[in-house]
Amino acid sequence: MFDKILIANRGEIALRVVRAAREMGIKSVAVHSTADSDAMHVRMADEAICIGPPPSGQSYLSFPAILSACEITGAQAIHPGYGFLSENAAFVQAVEDHGLTFIGPTAEHIRVMGDKIAAKDTMKALGVPCVPGSDGGVPNVEAARSIAAEIGYPVIIKATAGGGGRGMKVAKSEAEIERAFQTARSEAKAAFGNDEVYIEKYLQKPRHIEIQVFGDGKGRAVHLGERDCSLQRRHQKVFEEAPGPAITEELRARIGKTCAEAVAKINYAGAGTIEFLFEDDEFYFIEMNTRLQVEHPVTEAIFGVDLVREQIRVAAGLPMSFQQDDLHIRGHAIEVRINAEKLPNFAPCPGRITQYHAPGGLGVRMDSALYDGYRIPPYYDSLIAKLIVHGQDRAEALARLNRALGELIVDGVDTTVPLHNALLSEPDILSGNYNIHWLERWLEQALQK
Repeated sequence: MFDKILIANRGEIALRVVRAAREMGIKSVAVHSTADSDAMHVRMADEAICIGPPPSGQSYLSFPAILSACEITGAQAIHPGYGFLSENAAFVQAVEDHGLTFIGPTAEHIRVMGDKIAAKDTMKALGVPCVPGSDGGVPNVEAARSIAAEIGYPVIIKATAGGGGRGMKVAKSEAEIERAFQTARSEAKAAFGNDEVYIEKYLQKPRHIEIQVFGDGKGRAVHLGERDCSLQRRHQKVFEEAPGPAITEELRARIGKTCAEAVAKINYAGAGTIEFLFEDDEFYFIEMNTRLQVEHPVTEAIFGVDLVREQIRVAAGLPMSFQQDDLHIRGHAIEVRINAEKLPNFAPCPGRITQYHAPGGLGVRMDSALYDGYRIPPYYDSLIAKLIVHGQDRAEALARLNRALGELIVDGVDTTVPLHNALLSEPDILSGNYNIHWLERWLEQALQK
Protein backbone atom coordinates (compact mmCIF):
# COMPACT_ATOMS: atom_id res chain seq x y z
CA MET A 1 0.00 0.00 0.00
CA PHE A 2 1.08 3.58 -0.63
CA ASP A 3 2.51 5.68 2.19
CA LYS A 4 1.62 8.98 0.56
CA ILE A 5 -0.57 10.08 -2.35
CA LEU A 6 -0.88 13.42 -4.10
CA ILE A 7 -4.30 14.76 -5.06
CA ALA A 8 -4.19 16.58 -8.39
CA ASN A 9 -7.43 18.47 -7.92
CA ARG A 10 -9.22 21.00 -5.75
CA GLY A 11 -12.49 21.68 -3.92
CA GLU A 12 -14.88 19.06 -2.63
CA ILE A 13 -13.43 16.15 -4.64
CA ALA A 14 -9.93 16.82 -3.31
CA LEU A 15 -11.31 16.88 0.21
CA ARG A 16 -13.18 13.64 -0.51
CA VAL A 17 -9.91 11.90 -1.42
CA VAL A 18 -8.12 13.35 1.63
CA ARG A 19 -10.76 11.77 3.85
CA ALA A 20 -10.51 8.35 2.21
CA ALA A 21 -6.72 8.40 2.44
CA ARG A 22 -6.80 9.34 6.11
CA GLU A 23 -9.12 6.45 6.93
CA MET A 24 -6.68 4.13 5.18
CA GLY A 25 -3.70 5.48 7.11
CA ILE A 26 -2.21 7.09 4.01
CA LYS A 27 -0.73 10.59 4.08
CA SER A 28 -2.10 13.05 1.54
CA VAL A 29 -0.55 15.93 -0.36
CA ALA A 30 -2.77 18.76 -1.56
CA VAL A 31 -1.64 20.83 -4.52
CA HIS A 32 -3.12 24.28 -5.02
CA SER A 33 -2.93 27.45 -7.04
CA THR A 34 -2.31 30.76 -5.35
CA ALA A 35 -6.08 31.37 -5.54
CA ASP A 36 -6.69 28.27 -3.41
CA SER A 37 -4.16 28.84 -0.66
CA ASP A 38 -6.97 29.04 1.92
CA ALA A 39 -9.04 26.17 0.47
CA MET A 40 -10.36 23.45 2.77
CA HIS A 41 -8.52 20.61 1.03
CA VAL A 42 -5.28 22.52 1.62
CA ARG A 43 -6.11 22.83 5.31
CA MET A 44 -7.11 19.20 5.75
CA ALA A 45 -4.32 17.41 3.86
CA ASP A 46 -1.16 16.30 5.65
CA GLU A 47 0.95 18.43 3.32
CA ALA A 48 0.24 21.17 0.82
CA ILE A 49 2.28 22.64 -1.97
CA CYS A 50 1.59 25.59 -4.25
CA ILE A 51 1.96 24.71 -7.93
CA GLY A 52 1.25 27.98 -9.71
CA PRO A 53 -1.00 30.98 -10.35
CA PRO A 54 -4.82 30.84 -10.69
CA PRO A 55 -5.13 29.91 -14.39
CA SER A 56 -5.60 26.13 -14.56
CA GLY A 57 -3.12 25.80 -17.41
CA GLN A 58 -0.38 27.08 -15.12
CA SER A 59 -1.37 25.04 -12.07
CA TYR A 60 -3.91 22.20 -12.01
CA LEU A 61 -3.27 21.29 -15.66
CA SER A 62 0.51 21.65 -15.51
CA PHE A 63 2.28 18.29 -15.86
CA PRO A 64 5.67 19.65 -14.67
CA ALA A 65 4.18 21.37 -11.64
CA ILE A 66 2.30 18.30 -10.44
CA LEU A 67 5.12 15.85 -11.12
CA SER A 68 7.58 18.17 -9.37
CA ALA A 69 5.26 18.30 -6.36
CA CYS A 70 5.40 14.50 -6.20
CA GLU A 71 9.19 14.55 -6.29
CA ILE A 72 9.41 17.23 -3.60
CA THR A 73 6.97 15.53 -1.23
CA GLY A 74 7.81 11.90 -1.94
CA ALA A 75 4.27 11.02 -3.00
CA GLN A 76 4.13 7.62 -4.70
CA ALA A 77 0.80 7.93 -6.46
CA ILE A 78 -1.54 10.56 -7.89
CA HIS A 79 -5.31 10.64 -7.53
CA PRO A 80 -6.79 12.90 -10.22
CA GLY A 81 -10.33 13.31 -8.86
CA TYR A 82 -12.60 14.27 -11.75
CA GLY A 83 -12.13 16.97 -14.39
CA PHE A 84 -8.71 18.57 -14.91
CA LEU A 85 -6.25 15.75 -15.76
CA SER A 86 -8.43 12.80 -14.77
CA GLU A 87 -8.95 11.67 -18.38
CA ASN A 88 -5.74 12.93 -19.94
CA ALA A 89 -3.88 9.95 -21.41
CA ALA A 90 -0.68 11.94 -21.95
CA PHE A 91 -0.61 12.86 -18.27
CA VAL A 92 -1.11 9.23 -17.22
CA GLN A 93 1.79 8.24 -19.46
CA ALA A 94 3.97 10.97 -17.94
CA VAL A 95 3.08 9.78 -14.44
CA GLU A 96 4.09 6.21 -15.29
CA ASP A 97 7.26 7.36 -17.05
CA HIS A 98 8.30 9.06 -13.80
CA GLY A 99 7.91 5.83 -11.86
CA LEU A 100 4.70 6.94 -10.14
CA THR A 101 1.28 5.30 -9.99
CA PHE A 102 -1.82 6.86 -11.49
CA ILE A 103 -4.88 5.98 -9.43
CA GLY A 104 -7.14 5.13 -12.33
CA PRO A 105 -7.14 3.22 -15.62
CA THR A 106 -4.31 2.90 -18.10
CA ALA A 107 -3.39 5.59 -20.59
CA GLU A 108 -4.55 3.33 -23.41
CA HIS A 109 -8.02 2.84 -21.93
CA ILE A 110 -8.37 6.59 -21.39
CA ARG A 111 -7.18 7.26 -24.94
CA VAL A 112 -9.62 4.81 -26.55
CA MET A 113 -12.63 5.88 -24.50
CA GLY A 114 -11.78 9.56 -24.96
CA ASP A 115 -12.31 9.20 -28.71
CA LYS A 116 -16.07 8.86 -29.15
CA ILE A 117 -15.79 6.86 -32.37
CA ALA A 118 -13.13 4.48 -31.06
CA ALA A 119 -15.14 4.05 -27.86
CA LYS A 120 -18.29 3.21 -29.80
CA ASP A 121 -16.44 0.72 -32.01
CA THR A 122 -14.88 -0.89 -28.96
CA MET A 123 -18.19 -1.19 -27.15
CA LYS A 124 -19.89 -2.63 -30.21
CA ALA A 125 -17.21 -5.30 -30.40
CA LEU A 126 -17.73 -6.06 -26.71
CA GLY A 127 -21.47 -6.54 -27.14
CA VAL A 128 -22.64 -3.27 -25.64
CA PRO A 129 -25.73 -1.83 -27.44
CA CYS A 130 -25.09 1.44 -29.29
CA VAL A 131 -27.15 4.23 -30.84
CA PRO A 132 -27.60 3.83 -34.62
CA GLY A 133 -25.31 6.19 -36.49
CA SER A 134 -22.21 6.68 -38.61
CA ASP A 135 -19.42 4.11 -38.39
CA GLY A 136 -16.84 6.83 -37.96
CA GLY A 137 -16.15 10.47 -38.60
CA VAL A 138 -18.32 12.20 -41.20
CA PRO A 139 -16.13 14.03 -43.75
CA ASN A 140 -18.60 16.44 -45.33
CA VAL A 141 -22.17 17.67 -45.56
CA GLU A 142 -23.03 15.30 -48.40
CA ALA A 143 -22.03 12.29 -46.32
CA ALA A 144 -23.91 13.70 -43.34
CA ARG A 145 -27.04 14.11 -45.43
CA SER A 146 -26.80 10.53 -46.72
CA ILE A 147 -26.28 9.01 -43.26
CA ALA A 148 -29.09 11.07 -41.75
CA ALA A 149 -31.48 9.92 -44.47
CA GLU A 150 -30.52 6.31 -43.79
CA ILE A 151 -31.03 6.32 -40.02
CA GLY A 152 -33.90 8.82 -40.08
CA TYR A 153 -34.41 12.29 -38.61
CA PRO A 154 -33.93 13.77 -36.10
CA VAL A 155 -30.18 13.22 -35.80
CA ILE A 156 -27.50 14.65 -33.53
CA ILE A 157 -24.05 15.66 -34.73
CA LYS A 158 -21.29 15.31 -32.13
CA ALA A 159 -17.61 16.14 -31.86
CA THR A 160 -15.51 12.97 -31.66
CA ALA A 161 -13.33 14.63 -29.04
CA GLY A 162 -16.26 16.30 -27.32
CA GLY A 163 -17.58 16.62 -23.82
CA GLY A 164 -19.68 18.89 -21.65
CA GLY A 165 -22.25 19.41 -24.37
CA ARG A 166 -19.90 21.32 -26.69
CA GLY A 167 -19.76 20.47 -30.39
CA MET A 168 -23.26 18.94 -30.36
CA LYS A 169 -26.06 20.02 -32.68
CA VAL A 170 -29.47 18.54 -33.53
CA ALA A 171 -30.93 18.47 -37.05
CA LYS A 172 -34.66 17.74 -37.08
CA SER A 173 -34.93 17.64 -40.88
CA GLU A 174 -32.86 17.68 -44.06
CA ALA A 175 -33.25 21.45 -44.20
CA GLU A 176 -31.28 21.75 -40.95
CA ILE A 177 -28.50 19.24 -41.59
CA GLU A 178 -25.99 21.54 -43.31
CA ARG A 179 -26.13 24.27 -40.66
CA ALA A 180 -26.00 21.76 -37.80
CA PHE A 181 -23.03 19.99 -39.37
CA GLN A 182 -21.03 23.16 -39.96
CA THR A 183 -21.84 24.61 -36.54
CA ALA A 184 -20.87 21.40 -34.74
CA ARG A 185 -17.56 21.29 -36.61
CA SER A 186 -16.80 24.93 -35.81
CA GLU A 187 -17.58 24.48 -32.12
CA ALA A 188 -15.53 21.26 -32.00
CA LYS A 189 -12.53 22.98 -33.57
CA ALA A 190 -12.73 25.89 -31.16
CA ALA A 191 -13.25 23.78 -28.05
CA PHE A 192 -11.06 20.75 -28.71
CA GLY A 193 -8.75 21.63 -31.62
CA ASN A 194 -10.35 18.80 -33.60
CA ASP A 195 -13.26 19.40 -35.96
CA GLU A 196 -14.11 15.75 -36.66
CA VAL A 197 -17.76 14.92 -36.00
CA TYR A 198 -20.01 11.87 -36.18
CA ILE A 199 -23.78 11.37 -36.44
CA GLU A 200 -26.23 9.43 -34.29
CA LYS A 201 -29.97 8.95 -34.19
CA TYR A 202 -31.51 11.56 -31.90
CA LEU A 203 -33.86 9.80 -29.51
CA GLN A 204 -37.09 11.66 -28.70
CA LYS A 205 -37.65 11.13 -24.98
CA PRO A 206 -34.72 9.19 -23.57
CA ARG A 207 -33.46 9.05 -20.03
CA HIS A 208 -29.76 9.35 -19.26
CA ILE A 209 -28.76 6.18 -17.45
CA GLU A 210 -25.21 5.40 -16.42
CA ILE A 211 -23.81 2.12 -15.14
CA GLN A 212 -21.07 2.21 -12.51
CA VAL A 213 -18.40 -0.38 -13.21
CA PHE A 214 -15.24 -1.29 -11.36
CA GLY A 215 -12.37 -3.47 -12.54
CA ASP A 216 -9.20 -4.85 -11.00
CA GLY A 217 -7.12 -4.60 -14.19
CA LYS A 218 -6.68 -8.36 -14.23
CA GLY A 219 -9.83 -9.50 -15.97
CA ARG A 220 -12.28 -9.20 -13.09
CA ALA A 221 -14.98 -6.56 -12.91
CA VAL A 222 -18.32 -5.80 -11.28
CA HIS A 223 -21.15 -3.36 -11.80
CA LEU A 224 -22.77 -1.29 -9.07
CA GLY A 225 -26.13 -0.68 -10.64
CA GLU A 226 -27.26 2.47 -12.38
CA ARG A 227 -27.76 6.16 -11.78
CA ASP A 228 -30.46 8.22 -13.49
CA CYS A 229 -28.91 11.55 -14.48
CA SER A 230 -31.66 12.73 -16.84
CA LEU A 231 -32.27 16.11 -15.21
CA GLN A 232 -29.78 18.24 -17.11
CA ARG A 233 -29.31 21.80 -18.24
CA ARG A 234 -27.18 22.31 -21.35
CA HIS A 235 -25.96 18.72 -21.01
CA GLN A 236 -24.78 19.41 -17.45
CA LYS A 237 -26.25 17.17 -14.77
CA VAL A 238 -28.27 18.84 -12.02
CA PHE A 239 -30.04 16.04 -10.10
CA GLU A 240 -28.98 12.39 -9.92
CA GLU A 241 -30.54 9.37 -8.25
CA ALA A 242 -29.98 5.67 -7.74
CA PRO A 243 -31.53 3.33 -8.47
CA GLY A 244 -33.23 4.77 -11.55
CA PRO A 245 -37.02 5.17 -11.22
CA ALA A 246 -37.57 3.59 -14.66
CA ILE A 247 -35.19 0.64 -14.36
CA THR A 248 -36.50 -2.79 -13.34
CA GLU A 249 -34.43 -5.46 -11.65
CA GLU A 250 -34.40 -7.47 -14.87
CA LEU A 251 -33.15 -4.51 -16.93
CA ARG A 252 -30.53 -3.68 -14.31
CA ALA A 253 -29.22 -7.23 -14.21
CA ARG A 254 -29.07 -7.45 -18.01
CA ILE A 255 -27.27 -4.20 -18.76
CA GLY A 256 -25.09 -4.44 -15.64
CA LYS A 257 -23.85 -7.89 -16.62
CA THR A 258 -23.14 -6.70 -20.16
CA CYS A 259 -21.11 -3.73 -18.89
CA ALA A 260 -19.16 -5.68 -16.28
CA GLU A 261 -18.24 -8.35 -18.81
CA ALA A 262 -17.16 -5.72 -21.32
CA VAL A 263 -14.71 -3.96 -19.00
CA ALA A 264 -13.44 -7.28 -17.68
CA LYS A 265 -12.53 -8.36 -21.22
CA ILE A 266 -10.29 -5.33 -21.69
CA ASN A 267 -8.70 -5.64 -18.21
CA TYR A 268 -10.01 -2.26 -17.14
CA ALA A 269 -8.68 -1.02 -13.79
CA GLY A 270 -10.52 1.16 -11.29
CA ALA A 271 -13.78 3.09 -11.45
CA GLY A 272 -15.54 3.78 -14.71
CA THR A 273 -19.00 4.78 -15.87
CA ILE A 274 -20.70 3.58 -19.03
CA GLU A 275 -23.34 6.09 -20.08
CA PHE A 276 -26.48 5.26 -22.04
CA LEU A 277 -29.57 6.82 -23.47
CA PHE A 278 -32.53 4.70 -22.39
CA GLU A 279 -35.84 4.63 -24.24
CA ASP A 280 -38.59 2.00 -24.58
CA ASP A 281 -36.67 -0.43 -22.35
CA GLU A 282 -33.60 -0.31 -24.60
CA PHE A 283 -30.12 0.97 -23.77
CA TYR A 284 -27.93 2.84 -26.28
CA PHE A 285 -24.27 3.47 -25.43
CA ILE A 286 -23.10 7.08 -25.73
CA GLU A 287 -19.74 7.22 -23.92
CA MET A 288 -17.56 5.85 -21.15
CA ASN A 289 -16.05 8.08 -18.47
CA THR A 290 -12.76 6.60 -17.29
CA ARG A 291 -12.79 8.26 -13.89
CA LEU A 292 -14.78 8.83 -10.74
CA GLN A 293 -18.05 10.65 -11.43
CA VAL A 294 -19.30 13.74 -9.61
CA GLU A 295 -22.39 11.73 -8.64
CA HIS A 296 -20.56 8.68 -7.25
CA PRO A 297 -21.91 9.29 -3.70
CA VAL A 298 -25.41 8.03 -4.59
CA THR A 299 -23.91 4.70 -5.61
CA GLU A 300 -21.86 4.58 -2.42
CA ALA A 301 -25.01 5.24 -0.40
CA ILE A 302 -27.11 2.41 -1.80
CA PHE A 303 -24.30 -0.16 -1.88
CA GLY A 304 -22.44 0.85 1.29
CA VAL A 305 -19.04 1.00 -0.41
CA ASP A 306 -16.25 3.59 -0.61
CA LEU A 307 -15.32 3.91 -4.28
CA VAL A 308 -12.29 6.14 -3.62
CA ARG A 309 -10.91 3.66 -1.13
CA GLU A 310 -11.40 0.94 -3.71
CA GLN A 311 -9.63 3.01 -6.38
CA ILE A 312 -6.61 3.36 -4.12
CA ARG A 313 -6.59 -0.34 -3.21
CA VAL A 314 -6.68 -1.52 -6.83
CA ALA A 315 -4.02 1.00 -7.90
CA ALA A 316 -1.79 -0.40 -5.15
CA GLY A 317 -2.17 -3.88 -6.61
CA LEU A 318 -4.62 -5.24 -4.04
CA PRO A 319 -7.70 -7.24 -5.07
CA MET A 320 -11.13 -5.66 -5.04
CA SER A 321 -12.72 -5.99 -1.63
CA PHE A 322 -16.09 -7.13 -3.02
CA GLN A 323 -17.50 -9.46 -5.66
CA GLN A 324 -20.70 -9.11 -7.64
CA ASP A 325 -22.61 -11.36 -5.26
CA ASP A 326 -21.68 -9.05 -2.35
CA LEU A 327 -23.36 -6.04 -3.95
CA HIS A 328 -26.99 -5.48 -3.03
CA ILE A 329 -29.03 -2.29 -3.34
CA ARG A 330 -30.29 -0.87 -0.06
CA GLY A 331 -32.81 1.94 -0.33
CA HIS A 332 -32.69 4.99 -2.57
CA ALA A 333 -30.28 7.93 -2.84
CA ILE A 334 -30.46 11.35 -4.50
CA GLU A 335 -27.78 13.95 -5.13
CA VAL A 336 -28.35 17.58 -6.08
CA ARG A 337 -25.53 19.74 -7.35
CA ILE A 338 -25.34 23.16 -5.75
CA ASN A 339 -23.58 25.79 -7.81
CA ALA A 340 -22.60 29.35 -6.99
CA GLU A 341 -24.78 30.79 -9.73
CA LYS A 342 -27.34 33.54 -9.97
CA LEU A 343 -30.76 32.48 -11.21
CA PRO A 344 -32.52 32.60 -13.60
CA ASN A 345 -29.59 32.95 -16.01
CA PHE A 346 -27.17 30.69 -14.09
CA ALA A 347 -24.43 33.32 -14.20
CA PRO A 348 -21.38 32.36 -12.08
CA CYS A 349 -21.46 34.06 -8.70
CA PRO A 350 -18.07 33.90 -6.97
CA GLY A 351 -17.59 35.74 -3.72
CA ARG A 352 -17.16 35.47 0.03
CA ILE A 353 -19.24 33.07 2.10
CA THR A 354 -20.53 35.09 5.05
CA GLN A 355 -22.35 32.20 6.70
CA TYR A 356 -22.39 28.47 6.02
CA HIS A 357 -24.30 25.71 7.76
CA ALA A 358 -24.43 22.19 6.38
CA PRO A 359 -27.56 20.09 6.92
CA GLY A 360 -27.25 16.92 8.94
CA GLY A 361 -29.26 14.13 10.45
CA LEU A 362 -30.01 10.58 9.42
CA GLY A 363 -29.24 9.78 5.79
CA VAL A 364 -27.74 13.18 4.90
CA ARG A 365 -24.28 13.69 3.43
CA MET A 366 -22.83 17.03 2.37
CA ASP A 367 -19.76 16.95 0.13
CA SER A 368 -18.43 20.48 0.12
CA ALA A 369 -15.28 22.47 0.81
CA LEU A 370 -17.14 25.58 2.01
CA TYR A 371 -16.67 27.26 5.37
CA ASP A 372 -17.56 30.60 6.97
CA GLY A 373 -15.42 33.33 5.44
CA TYR A 374 -14.24 31.27 2.47
CA ARG A 375 -13.96 33.22 -0.76
CA ILE A 376 -15.07 31.30 -3.84
CA PRO A 377 -12.54 32.15 -6.57
CA PRO A 378 -13.78 33.18 -10.03
CA TYR A 379 -11.37 30.95 -11.95
CA TYR A 380 -12.93 27.50 -11.66
CA ASP A 381 -16.14 25.52 -11.99
CA SER A 382 -19.09 26.94 -10.08
CA LEU A 383 -19.93 23.67 -8.30
CA ILE A 384 -19.57 24.37 -4.57
CA ALA A 385 -21.44 21.50 -2.91
CA LYS A 386 -23.21 18.21 -3.42
CA LEU A 387 -26.10 17.35 -1.13
CA ILE A 388 -26.73 13.61 -0.97
CA VAL A 389 -29.62 11.94 0.85
CA HIS A 390 -30.38 8.28 1.43
CA GLY A 391 -33.69 6.75 2.45
CA GLN A 392 -35.38 3.36 2.67
CA ASP A 393 -37.22 4.19 -0.55
CA ARG A 394 -37.57 7.02 -3.06
CA ALA A 395 -40.36 8.74 -1.15
CA GLU A 396 -38.28 8.88 2.01
CA ALA A 397 -35.23 10.13 0.07
CA LEU A 398 -37.29 12.95 -1.48
CA ALA A 399 -38.69 13.94 1.93
CA ARG A 400 -35.20 13.89 3.39
CA LEU A 401 -33.88 16.02 0.53
CA ASN A 402 -36.64 18.57 1.09
CA ARG A 403 -35.81 18.72 4.78
CA ALA A 404 -32.04 18.96 4.20
CA LEU A 405 -32.38 21.78 1.67
CA GLY A 406 -34.39 23.69 4.27
CA GLU A 407 -31.53 23.36 6.77
CA LEU A 408 -28.77 24.42 4.38
CA ILE A 409 -27.44 27.97 4.80
CA VAL A 410 -25.09 29.50 2.23
CA ASP A 411 -25.01 33.28 2.59
CA GLY A 412 -22.90 35.80 0.71
CA VAL A 413 -23.36 34.37 -2.80
CA ASP A 414 -26.29 33.27 -4.92
CA THR A 415 -26.75 29.52 -5.37
CA THR A 416 -28.97 27.11 -7.25
CA VAL A 417 -30.73 25.94 -4.08
CA PRO A 418 -33.99 27.72 -5.14
CA LEU A 419 -34.02 25.61 -8.30
CA HIS A 420 -33.95 22.40 -6.29
CA ASN A 421 -36.66 23.66 -3.96
CA ALA A 422 -38.84 24.40 -6.98
CA LEU A 423 -38.18 21.01 -8.55
CA LEU A 424 -39.36 19.22 -5.41
CA SER A 425 -42.83 20.69 -5.88
CA GLU A 426 -43.18 19.34 -9.42
CA PRO A 427 -45.42 16.24 -9.85
CA ASP A 428 -43.15 14.81 -12.57
CA ILE A 429 -40.14 14.94 -10.27
CA LEU A 430 -42.04 13.42 -7.38
CA SER A 431 -43.26 10.57 -9.59
CA GLY A 432 -39.95 10.10 -11.43
CA ASN A 433 -41.61 10.82 -14.78
CA TYR A 434 -38.91 12.85 -16.54
CA ASN A 435 -36.36 12.56 -19.37
CA ILE A 436 -33.29 14.43 -20.60
CA HIS A 437 -35.39 17.20 -22.16
CA TRP A 438 -37.64 17.79 -19.14
CA LEU A 439 -35.55 20.34 -17.26
CA GLU A 440 -34.71 22.49 -20.28
CA ARG A 441 -38.40 22.74 -21.18
CA TRP A 442 -39.38 23.44 -17.59
CA LEU A 443 -36.83 26.23 -17.36
CA GLU A 444 -38.09 27.78 -20.60
CA GLN A 445 -41.64 27.83 -19.24
CA ALA A 446 -40.47 29.21 -15.89
CA LEU A 447 -38.68 32.11 -17.60
CA GLN A 448 -41.82 32.99 -19.54
CA LYS A 449 -43.91 33.39 -16.39
